[in-house]
Amino acid sequence: MSLAIRRNSVLPGFGLTLGYTLVYLGVIVLLPLAVLILRASSLGVSGLWHIATEPRIFAALKTSFSLALAAAAINVVFGGVVAWVLSRYEFPGRCLLDATVDLPFALPTAVAGISLAAIYAPNGLIGSLIAPLGWKIAYTPLGIVVALVFIGLPFIVRTVQPVIVELESDVEEASATLGATRLQTIVRVILPTLTPALLTGFALAFARGVGEYGSVIFIAGNLPFVSEIAPLLIIVKLEQFDYAGATAIATLMLAASFFILLTINLIQAWSRRRFGHV
Repeated sequence: MSLAIRRNSVLPGFGLTLGYTLVYLGVIVLLPLAVLILRASSLGVSGLWHIATEPRIFAALKTSFSLALAAAAINVVFGGVVAWVLSRYEFPGRCLLDATVDLPFALPTAVAGISLAAIYAPNGLIGSLIAPLGWKIAYTPLGIVVALVFIGLPFIVRTVQPVIVELESDVEEASATLGATRLQTIVRVILPTLTPALLTGFALAFARGVGEYGSVIFIAGNLPFVSEIAPLLIIVKLEQFDYAGATAIATLMLAASFFILLTINLIQAWSRRRFGHV
């Protein structure tokens, strides 16, 4: 008859850590969201629908979500390439380039917005080069995309990079030995392995982009129905002491973000089951 031996652990047990986790998440995350939803519920469904369908608010919500999705999609492609280069190649200045990726995390968003606006303005370093072509980046929706790509890039790189490091190069060599082309190796061997990480990075970059304010406000132009973002409308409502309107917009953003992130997480879970053994 074998006796179960209880092992002592330096770390606290499951009960204590679970209790701490629930209390911490409840106070820091769930409680503020519950208060937000509770205040918005005072408007009723009809009141929320009326605010959501206001032309200016609807346009701002559309701008925030569509451009955040576009920026996250751009980062999936180019951020994945950056992560691949930093993980698979050795070259002079690699450590410096690797550290540069984290700058959007450390740089104040307002500073980033001012810098981007100065560079991409019609008289800026890059804006002056494309102005003769009739193109304009700053103070347009394209400027918002640039800002969101800037702040979202680290999420893709830092999420995908560890997976690339763990991906054995022998798999790629075996694929080439079996006669696969480079494109076939990328599509059938590499991408299935990186898909869950890419989706995670996409979700993080999108979530950051939807609520971004500081880096966007200076380069957006803030023109209603053109380049006005939803977070700016929340600030405007608060300055007008319209707390109900600000709460309603925030609740609509929360609901839409939750739905989109839930969809992405479901796709991510499916991709892990589908490609988990690739």
